[in-house]
Amino acid sequence: MRLDEADPKGLVRESYRIEGITGGECRSIFIDWALSLRPGVESAEALRVVLAEYGMAAPEHPMTRVLTEALTAPEPPRRRGGRAARVGM
Repeated sequence: MRLDEADPKGLVRESYRIEGITGGECRSIFIDWALSLRPGVESAEALRVVLAEYGMAAPEHPMTRVLTEALTAPEPPRRRGGRAARVGM
């Protein structure tokens, strides 16, 4: 995948250029970035491309942290509630 496919609007690139950017701002940019991917572009592959391009040079940047967390698979959902939770055992 090419970088222009992985970051079509240059949002990730620009986030690394903003001095003093916070984690919250990076998460907001990340959402905009994810929504800007073209249909058919696999987000995990795009994440790897932008991390390789920008994150390797700035491992402590908040955007690197956001992108790395996005690659981490979420825990499987656990069932909560239902009759057994209401009635008790």
